[in-house]
Amino acid sequence: MKPIELDVVQQKLESFIDKDVYVHLETTNGAYASHVNAKAYNVGVYIRNAKIRFNQAKIVGDGKSYRAGLKMDIGWVYAEGLTDFEMFQGEKLLMAGHDREGRLMVALQISETPFNY
Repeated sequence: MKPIELDVVQQKLESFIDKDVYVHLETTNGAYASHVNAKAYNVGVYIRNAKIRFNQAKIVGDGKSYRAGLKMDIGWVYAEGLTDFEMFQGEKLLMAGHDREGRLMVALQISETPFNY
């Protein structure tokens, strides 16, 4: 993976507009948080192959971390803390956020075909 290039990622996000796409979204700090602080709560989200259609996509940030939003007719998909991206075979976009030690904190993937499970 490489650091997010705003223009490249924005263009790829826009290529998915008004198409049926599959989304993978996960967040985690549970194992990391409880390992460092026994009083920390384990929290996380995991959803894979949710089929959505969005009509607007935007990624913004300060050069260190980014947030991406996908606007649907009746709601949003949103991920914050993204730092890196990679494109697979020109059709899948992976965005991820890693902490200072390189551990995964958030991931948002978008594809026109289902992800392996």
